[in-house]
Amino acid sequence: MCGSVMPVASGIGPADRLNGGILPDIGQDSWFSRSGHLSSPSVSSSPPPAPHADLLAHLARTSALGPREAARVVAEVLAYFSETTTDYVRRRHTELQARGLTNEQIFSRIAEELPGRRVVAPELSARQLRRIVYG
Repeated sequence: MCGSVMPVASGIGPADRLNGGILPDIGQDSWFSRSGHLSSPSVSSSPPPAPHADLLAHLARTSALGPREAARVVAEVLAYFSETTTDYVRRRHTELQARGLTNEQIFSRIAEELPGRRVVAPELSARQLRRIVYG
């Protein structure tokens, strides 16, 4: 998709949209060499390693992903799994409502999905789910 920016979560600045918020900006050193291996930037006092540098180096080394693509994938996965229970319930309610499901069907489905989340959410009743959505 040459020349286009992939949509990302709101609250991220324009520079972060291009690099997922993990990669350096123009004029900053990268922690990856051109060969894709983790390296130290050429500055006198080196900053702490990039977040998840070991995972990024592993993905770049063991997959067809380059360092930038690996960083984008990690950023997307972390963003997906950092969603709170409340945000997840609201997002899923909106998605399922758009598909024409009734609230009874929606709340039943969400209650079934919640235990499968990365961090097990507390068991919520239909009433609690309604309060999250409608306040």
